[in-house]
Amino acid sequence: MEEAATELNEDSVEETEHPEPLEPVDDGTFFQVTNLLNIMDSESTKTDTTGSGLDMRKTLASVIITEKATTDPCVVMNALIRCLQVPEISTQRKVNIYNILQEIIQQEGEMEEHCIQRLVSIASKQMRDTTEMEGFETAEVASETLVALSRNHFSLVMYELQHHLKPLNLTDEFVIVTLAKLANGNVFEFMPYMGITLATIFTMLRLANEAKMRQVICSAMETFCETVQFYLRHLEDSLYPVMTEDQFAVKLFPMYRYFVTVWLRHQDLEVKLGVIKSLRPMLSLLLPNDDLREQVYDYIPLLLAEFQGGLEALFITQVLRQILEASVTTNTPIPPMLLHPIFTELHVQVCTKTPAQQQFSSQNLMEIVHCFVALARSYPKELMKFFFSQVEMSKEAIRVGTLALIRAVVSADEPKMNIKTIYLAIRVVKNTLSDTRSKVRMAILRIIGQLVLSGFQEKIKGWGLKYVSVQLTLSTYKLTNRRECFYQRDLEEKMVHKVTMDTVKIITSSISGMTNEFWVRLLCYIMETDYTEALTPICISLTNLAENQIHSKDTEAGVAGKSKHVDLPAPQKLLARLLVLMSSPYKGEGRGIAMLNLLRTLSQSIAPTMADMWEQEIPLLVQYLEEHTEFTWNQKAWEDKLIQFLRNSLKKTRGTSWSLRLSKELNNQIETFDSPSLEKGFLYRALGFTLGMGLEADRVEVLLLELLYKTDYSNDFDREGVILCFGLCARGQVKTVLNVLHDFEERIQESEQSWQIGAWRKDHPWRRETVKSALMVMYSCVSSYCHPQMLLTHVDYPITAKIIHHYSSSCQDISLKMAFMKSVVQVTSSIKSIKDLEDFQFTHKSALTSLIVAIIKAEPPDHLASPVRSMAMDALSKLSTLKPSYSSEESMELMDIGIHAVISLQPPGEDNESIKTLYANALNSIKQLMEGLLQRHLDPKGLQETVHLLEKWILSEKEWEREKAMTLHLHLMQIYVQSIGVCIPLKLGQFGILVGLIAPCTCDVHRRTRLASTNVLSSLLDLHVSQTCSLWGASKEQELEKCKEDLQETDMAKISSASSRIAKVVCPEFNCDEVVSLIQKLCENIGAMDLQHDRAAVTWIGIFLQMRVKELEDKVAEILGAILVHLPVVDHPEVRRHLIEGILLLAHYHQETVLTSLLRQPLPMESHLTEVWLAVAENVPFSRTMLRGLLGRLQSRFAARINATSKADIWRLAAVDPLMTLCTVRLLMEKMDQDDTFPDLFPDLLYTFLLQLGSSHGPEAASPVLKTWRLVHTGPLPQEMTLQRITIKSMQLLVKRINREPLEQALEEQSVWSLLENGGTFLEGVSLMARLCMQNAEGSMQRLAELVLTGMGSEVLSCCISSTAICVEFMSDSVLHQEKLLRPVVLMLEKGAGQDKDETLQVKQYRKLLLERCLGSLQGQVSSSVMAEGMEALTKILAELREGDIGSSFEPISEQCRAFFDNESEMIRLKAFILFGKLAKVVGISKKRFFKGEVKRGWVSLMLHCQDPCPNVAQACLATMFQCVHFWGWKSLESSFGHSNDSINDQMTVFQTNMCSILAQKKPVVLCDFLLETTIFMKSNLSRIRISACALAGIIMKQLSAHYLKKMDLVGLRNSLQDLQLDSDAGVRRAALETLKVLDNCNQHWLLASPRGLP
Repeated sequence: MEEAATELNEDSVEETEHPEPLEPVDDGTFFQVTNLLNIMDSESTKTDTTGSGLDMRKTLASVIITEKATTDPCVVMNALIRCLQVPEISTQRKVNIYNILQEIIQQEGEMEEHCIQRLVSIASKQMRDTTEMEGFETAEVASETLVALSRNHFSLVMYELQHHLKPLNLTDEFVIVTLAKLANGNVFEFMPYMGITLATIFTMLRLANEAKMRQVICSAMETFCETVQFYLRHLEDSLYPVMTEDQFAVKLFPMYRYFVTVWLRHQDLEVKLGVIKSLRPMLSLLLPNDDLREQVYDYIPLLLAEFQGGLEALFITQVLRQILEASVTTNTPIPPMLLHPIFTELHVQVCTKTPAQQQFSSQNLMEIVHCFVALARSYPKELMKFFFSQVEMSKEAIRVGTLALIRAVVSADEPKMNIKTIYLAIRVVKNTLSDTRSKVRMAILRIIGQLVLSGFQEKIKGWGLKYVSVQLTLSTYKLTNRRECFYQRDLEEKMVHKVTMDTVKIITSSISGMTNEFWVRLLCYIMETDYTEALTPICISLTNLAENQIHSKDTEAGVAGKSKHVDLPAPQKLLARLLVLMSSPYKGEGRGIAMLNLLRTLSQSIAPTMADMWEQEIPLLVQYLEEHTEFTWNQKAWEDKLIQFLRNSLKKTRGTSWSLRLSKELNNQIETFDSPSLEKGFLYRALGFTLGMGLEADRVEVLLLELLYKTDYSNDFDREGVILCFGLCARGQVKTVLNVLHDFEERIQESEQSWQIGAWRKDHPWRRETVKSALMVMYSCVSSYCHPQMLLTHVDYPITAKIIHHYSSSCQDISLKMAFMKSVVQVTSSIKSIKDLEDFQFTHKSALTSLIVAIIKAEPPDHLASPVRSMAMDALSKLSTLKPSYSSEESMELMDIGIHAVISLQPPGEDNESIKTLYANALNSIKQLMEGLLQRHLDPKGLQETVHLLEKWILSEKEWEREKAMTLHLHLMQIYVQSIGVCIPLKLGQFGILVGLIAPCTCDVHRRTRLASTNVLSSLLDLHVSQTCSLWGASKEQELEKCKEDLQETDMAKISSASSRIAKVVCPEFNCDEVVSLIQKLCENIGAMDLQHDRAAVTWIGIFLQMRVKELEDKVAEILGAILVHLPVVDHPEVRRHLIEGILLLAHYHQETVLTSLLRQPLPMESHLTEVWLAVAENVPFSRTMLRGLLGRLQSRFAARINATSKADIWRLAAVDPLMTLCTVRLLMEKMDQDDTFPDLFPDLLYTFLLQLGSSHGPEAASPVLKTWRLVHTGPLPQEMTLQRITIKSMQLLVKRINREPLEQALEEQSVWSLLENGGTFLEGVSLMARLCMQNAEGSMQRLAELVLTGMGSEVLSCCISSTAICVEFMSDSVLHQEKLLRPVVLMLEKGAGQDKDETLQVKQYRKLLLERCLGSLQGQVSSSVMAEGMEALTKILAELREGDIGSSFEPISEQCRAFFDNESEMIRLKAFILFGKLAKVVGISKKRFFKGEVKRGWVSLMLHCQDPCPNVAQACLATMFQCVHFWGWKSLESSFGHSNDSINDQMTVFQTNMCSILAQKKPVVLCDFLLETTIFMKSNLSRIRISACALAGIIMKQLSAHYLKKMDLVGLRNSLQDLQLDSDAGVRRAALETLKVLDNCNQHWLLASPRGLP
């Protein structure tokens, strides 16, 4: 094998590692496979989120690929392999591909080698490259693919795997997993590689440090060993070189040793478990080897040590058992030094409590027992010595466990288990006989019993029998003298007593035989003979003999003395025999009197306590018989006298076991009489009565159990007799009877394969169903006879529970079903007969109900075959009277099942009387059931639910079903009216639903159904009138009666007319809610039956709408919804026409509601909805009204949201699908009168269409309403049905309808439609459309301008853009380009700037267009408000534009903005500073130099206006200044403000000082210019600015050097400051004075510093 594995072809290996490119793949096949794989991927995703319902498409795609592979497998496989090589392929796709490949491989078998070799290479690589993060799913399917390939291409796969299995190199775990799979699936092919594979894996053991890898190797080794075992078992089938078992064992042992010594000590429990599981198959190969077996023994201590760890003990015990049994089989002893550790570890597990984490404790104990049996066979002396040492301990658990093991050793059916072992075991047991603990005593008793069963009876003589006797006496004494406070001890003692009794039965099972005498022979003759005719003379002879013995005391004494040594018939046996025979007193020449005389004579011998009573009672019985003959006597009366005689007799023996002995003898008499017979019938009765008076329950149980076993249940007489016997016994022994029945059920094991059991008799078989039938009736009979209080205790369990169990576990034939329902009725009747039920809850009511329901459902639906159906419904009726009461849902379900079981029955023929009787019984049963179930639910809800059950039958196509359903409906209404009356009013709308169901039935073709429906209607009207303040009078009642008479006609025209008159009569009795419910019900049932039914339904709908339409404003939507839902399924044109007329009638009175409902229908517009709109278009005035309403719906999307003030407003403002609205408008425009050119509607239509088209290009294009109402369709809308295309088509139709050929021609020539349809050119198209309309539709411009100005204020972005685009075009006109149009533009921009950031490119392009217009508002002679709004608009526009979008407008905006810094208007100054700050944010690199100059030129204004008298201006100026400070390029200047708690003025002073100081050092010339500019601000109109200018001038002078000060016009500065001394503001005067002081200080410094003292 090693040679075969090493002779791998190197070329093949290289080809595997570097596969050649695939042959050209058919692109069509590749794309087809790719598409199918895409379907599988998408369906997999949907399946994960929505369930398994979509898995069908995935399976279908896989099947298509597989089917294609049957014709051209190579091409398909190449396509799949190519798909595997696609980069970044998903894991799910890989899994799908591999699964398909496996199917192809399985169905194709052998394929082209180059294709297979390529697949092997890719699968191997992906199997090894899969990371843990991918979940190894790809590796698993790749491995399975390789295994599938190995079935026909084993060599290729094996070469690939062996190439990656290298010595001393830890391979990938899936390589080992795949090798194990190959070995398991290809045993004989794998064998040549087994040796090298095992050798190579052995070299990896030291490298496998991860727990996962060790588990994989252990699992693989387990598979390899099992494969080798299979190979060795089928060695003759192998064609490869043979490798012997010893050779395999030699290769395996090093791995076994390494596993046990190294890996078994691993901390991971999973690794330990894997090692232990792999040891068992390894040992199966190692233990047969004599040389290796003893070496295996050396590692037993390591296995024993694992018992102390957390590993499941079962697996260790199994390995240990394998070793021990091998040592026994091979007769190779285990080293003696290991025996005690083995004994100890195994014994501890038996005697100690199993840890909670041990899941297989019971299996482990079984394995331990096998281990000890094996040890007992080989080391009996050592084992018993160990057991002896253990029982010497006082712990109860240790002793019990040790004795249990000894019992297991004794019970072992081992041929090598010798007598010496049993002798040693008995010695150990004898050492524990003095232990008084209950569990130890039971263990010893079980060992004694087991010794007898195992054939060692001689070994228990003496000590064993004595111990059993002592225990029987002891347990009986303890139980008879028990205390109530020691409940646990009593339970244990009961168990001891039971075990003792079982042991006694085992020991004494063969004891029999005694002597006989003449007296005994005579008595035995009476007891045993079948020739009953000779009983009379024998009884007479015995009577004479007894009398002689009574007079002869010596003889009596002799007989008494001898009776002690012979098996005399018991007195009870004699009495039992005579009583039974006396039940037929006139047989055999009047044996009754003779037997009575014998009883009277032997009264002192039979029962001395009864003698006096018998002296009085027997003569009376004899007198009765003498007064009658066999022709005049009454059997029942005579039997009652005998039972009373027996009762009085047993009362005299109360407190003794006399009655039990009598019961036993009666039981023994059963088999001596034939069935049926009077004697046997009385025998069952007497036996039941006698057992009922027994005091020792355990003996009663034995007798009852014996009776159950020997009864022939196939005999009806015996079965009924036993049932009666158990019922009578239950009067005084109900618990005993139930226990016996339970014990009987357990012993016969009713779930076994066959019930053909002969218990104590072998002459008759049992039938499973017959026994179960008897047991069910037996339990119900017990419930009938037992005491009421005892019944309540036991009725749930076990009586009803057992009845259910026996029925459920049977074949459920007709007889058993009838017995089951008889039992149910008997039990329920017994419960119901109890007077004080109080709150008794019948627990099994639900289970019984389910079973009965199943019985009903199993009955043939269309014919009657047995009374089972009626009995089942009667049983349900009985059950319905018990608690817990059925819920409403349960009652309805039961009623539905019963109705279904009866209504579907075909009427019986006239000549079949038996079926007629069954049919009538079934109808009566369902009526009683409905009445019983409805009693607890007599309310409107119950009525409605019951009627709902009848509804499908009322609408049935079969006449007899409709008739019976209507009959039951009438019966239901009669019950309801009689029981409820006016107590509980019907729910709102319920009256309409009930009438709507039966109204069309007034036109039914079946006369009895018509009449029944009108009677139901009359009952409903009576109920309605009694519960409401109705004006129903005698005249209407007479009209209704006339209609009923007309319904008896055969002419359908008269019948329809009568039905219409009924509708008109009853219509005033309905309120609006009832009208709605009626119409909904009528619509719902359209199409359920025939055309006549549908005509009646629409006739009723039309009559109700005509009479009540004005009152139905709040209900129009519900009515219209009901009609629209059911209109598509209406096939007949006449019925459709009536429904559409009803819709138009509603629309005339309630337009907005109808309009909303129609527009909320889904697209594409279905035929029935189109039919409705075509009907609208036929009426021109009405269609124009509807068209205006549609326009209002479209325009409301772009108007401000208003609150509804009326119900009409609510419906008018309701959201609708704009696409649906557009389709409807286009349909009306197309179908309306062609002469109508829409002169008044053109501006509104055109503007609305433009707004809709604009919204289709905006972010609100996909309306939520559209998404919601599209859900009703599974497929997508047609491509041409989009908002853009429908709108364009509608506009084209509009232009065509207004007959403006120049406009139509211009629009086509300039491609306006294409521009409008494209989102990128939409605004251009809008402008062009507006321009052409100004030229060709002058009459509509005034209205269009009004709409545009209104639209510019809309909150909807697309509306603002479209309206503003038109406005811009209008602004080019000299008349319209006025200042008044600027304000709407600004408002539009304010709203537009607040939109989301994801605005479309068209919005930004349009703002660029308006930039120039807004800039123009800042130039020229315009008002201050226009300038302020213009700057505000520019601020908002700049926020949405890039530098490139601003272009050349940046310079004029900056200059103009700086010019407004010192404007007198506070608003202009505020807007200017905000705009300048925005410019500082948006300035780019190209404009940065220019803007830096603007900052320098406006810097003095910025510093001064930081103290502007207007706080808002000052704050805005301060913010702008610090946004611009970085343009100076000085970091220290940027961080010099805002870091202290000083006031703004103080901080500003510090900043100005720092600023001037830096300028004085770096740019003194600029500081000089600042001083000159500051001087100008001293003449400002604002006092705060003048103060700031003085302060700034002082700061500048302090920082300037003398050199630059000399160059300044200080004289002019002084004059300006002196002028300010005359200022009206005191603050200005103080600031000017302070600055003058600074100026004087500077002059003094210059004088001191000057060489000449002159400036």
